[in-house]
Amino acid sequence: MARYEFYNEDGTTDREQCPRCGDTFLGEYGDRKHCGKCSYTEFQ
Repeated sequence: MARYEFYNEDGTTDREQCPRCGDTFLGEYGDRKHCGKCSYTEFQ
């Protein structure tokens, strides 16, 4: 995905950021959220 697809026109985002890294977004995969940088995972 392109970077502009993560942000709204006013510069805000609805995506959740990684609590461990802080600078990457969590990818959403059905039953979990995963950070590709540090491998942090939240199961829902």
